[in-house]
Amino acid sequence: MAALGRKFGVLFIGAGNITFGNDNVLWNHSLRIEAYLGARLDVVGIIDPSAERVKQVLSQKSTSAAATCYAHTKHFLTLQEAQEKLAQMKIHPDLMLLATPPHFRGTMQHGRDLEVQVVSAFGSALALFVEKPVSTARPLEVWSVAKILQQSGNKVAVGYMLRYLKVVQKAMSILHDNNVKVMAVNARYSMAYSKVRKTDWWNKAKQCGPIVEQATHFCDLCRYLGGEVDLATVRACALEHYEPAGQLSSMLVDESQIPTDERIPRVTAAFWKYQGGAVGSLMHIVALHGIRYSNEIVVAGDGFQLRLVDLYSAPTLYVRTPISEQEESFTFINDDPFYSEFAGLLGSLGAVPCPEAVKNARSEEQGFFAPSDGILSSYEDACKTYEFTWRIRDESEKSSQLFREM
Repeated sequence: MAALGRKFGVLFIGAGNITFGNDNVLWNHSLRIEAYLGARLDVVGIIDPSAERVKQVLSQKSTSAAATCYAHTKHFLTLQEAQEKLAQMKIHPDLMLLATPPHFRGTMQHGRDLEVQVVSAFGSALALFVEKPVSTARPLEVWSVAKILQQSGNKVAVGYMLRYLKVVQKAMSILHDNNVKVMAVNARYSMAYSKVRKTDWWNKAKQCGPIVEQATHFCDLCRYLGGEVDLATVRACALEHYEPAGQLSSMLVDESQIPTDERIPRVTAAFWKYQGGAVGSLMHIVALHGIRYSNEIVVAGDGFQLRLVDLYSAPTLYVRTPISEQEESFTFINDDPFYSEFAGLLGSLGAVPCPEAVKNARSEEQGFFAPSDGILSSYEDACKTYEFTWRIRDESEKSSQLFREM
C-alpha cells in the first residue's frame, strides 16, 4: 500500500498510443495517472524496443505540467534489463502497466508470457494493469495465466474502462435499487473505419478481428449488465469482405496485401441466452467514415428500459420506468472512464488523489468515482469476456463457411 505523501512508482511496458496517446485518440493512460497522483507520480521507467519512441515521449513530457514526474525516468529495452537495473538502484515500482500488443501476453508460451515474466521478475508486491484483450491466443490458454496471477497474489486490473463510466454505474444502481430482473440486452457498435491506418487491425490473423479486439468492450458490458452468458447458446453470422455489400470505399490500407482468408468481416451479428434466462444480442458494424463512432446498449426489464448511448463521446443514460413513459436522461460532468478506471485502481492501492484532483472533483459536485472494491474488471473476469468474444467469432466464421458452400 502506498503511504500518504511518498512517491508512487510506475513502470510502463510499451510506449505506444494507449499509454502516451496521440492527436487522434481519446486514450492516454499516462495523463490519467498524472491527473490523479500529481507530483507524487514517479515514472521510474519505460520498457520499449524503440529508443526513438521513448525519446519522443520523454521530450513531450519534459515540457508538460508533469515534467517532474519524468525527471528520472529510465529507458529499458527489455523486462530483464529493467528488473536488474531497478534492483541495483533499489527502486521498487508500485504499479506496472502492461500495454504491449496482446500477442505478447496471456499464454505460457515463451515470448508470449509477459505476465508470467513480470511476476517472476518483480514478485507479488507489484500491482498490474493489463490492457485488453488479454491475449491473441485461443481462450483455453489464458486460464493458465489467470491461475498463476491468482496464486501470485498480485493485484490485477484489466482495461475494460466502460464499466467505470458514471452512466454505466448509474444504470447498475437503477437495476439494483429497483430489483429489476434483466430480460434482454441489445448492443450496437458502429465504428468509423476511414482513418484506420494500422494494417494489422484489418488482419484477423494479427489482431483477431473486430469482435475480439474492439467489440470486446461491448461484449464485456453485455456481461456486466446482463450477467453470465451461456456460451453454448451463442450463434452469429457475418457480412464478409468478399460479399457485394462488404465492399468499402474509404479504406486507407491496401487490403490486397492481406491474405483473403485473414481479412475481417464488415458486420457481425450475434445472439445468445444468459444463464439467468435473459436474451442478448450484439451487432458490430464497420461502415462509418470520419473518427466518431456510433453505439448504444439497451437493457430491458419489467417496466424498465435503460439506453446507454454514445459511450465514447458523450455518454448518456436514458431511463424509462413504470412511473412514466417519458424517458429521463442522465449525464455527468467529465464522465471519463479512463480516469475513473485508474482512480479505482490507484485508490485500491492506498494512493490518495492529489489536491488538484480533489479540487476538480469538488468543483464538479460529482465527488470521486470510487467503487467499494476499486477494481471492476479482474483478470479472471476478463478471461470470461475473452472466451465470449472468441465464441462469437467462431460461430460467425462457421456460418459464413456454410453460406459459401450453399
